[in-house]
Amino acid sequence: MATSVDERPVALDASAATPPQTVGEPMTAAVASSSSGRGTARRRERFWNLPNSITMLRTAAVPVLLLLPLFADEASSAVIAWIFIVAALTDIVDGWLARRGAQVTSIGKLLDPLADKLLVSTALIVLLAMGRIPIWATWMVVVIVGRELAVTGLRGIASAGGQVVAASSLGKLKAVIQNIAIGALLFHYETLGLDANAVGMGFLFAATALTLASGYSYFRDYFAGEGAA
Repeated sequence: MATSVDERPVALDASAATPPQTVGEPMTAAVASSSSGRGTARRRERFWNLPNSITMLRTAAVPVLLLLPLFADEASSAVIAWIFIVAALTDIVDGWLARRGAQVTSIGKLLDPLADKLLVSTALIVLLAMGRIPIWATWMVVVIVGRELAVTGLRGIASAGGQVVAASSLGKLKAVIQNIAIGALLFHYETLGLDANAVGMGFLFAATALTLASGYSYFRDYFAGEGAA
């Protein structure tokens, strides 16, 4: 009888030791699954998606613009002007694709405006250096480039404070007029029966006025929001 009583506790101890092992295994699997899920979420934001690839293609137009002083004849000017126009239009395409396909990424938000500003600034500086924008109009180039830098800085400050400075309708109109001006100045020679350079200068005046107006509105709205906060 004593022997049988002694054996039962041993059997019970052995069975009691089993459940912690079976409980621990699913918990380990759950933790592994959770960390795997987080890793998948981090990997989901890929750099080389279609919108970002188009943005990078837009930056490829920048070195082409730098070739304009070497190939300033009528045919080459027309080719470079069309390259600029196509590159400018990709700004609409990559934004639409990113929103439609839910492919908006943090790096895309950085690169998209950076590519625009690099393209526009390079074109204006090259045109000024070649004399297609007269020396007396240098102030317009300074205003446009300076405004781009100022608004970019404002967006960075706003972002650090948890605010978003969205593109205004006035700013979008400025971008359209500005790109028309640069395209016409790149053509330079008579195009479609029009003096492309004169047309370009006319649009550059309008773009400069819109640049000042839209820049003022961005800063006014930002500081008005700061006061309300």
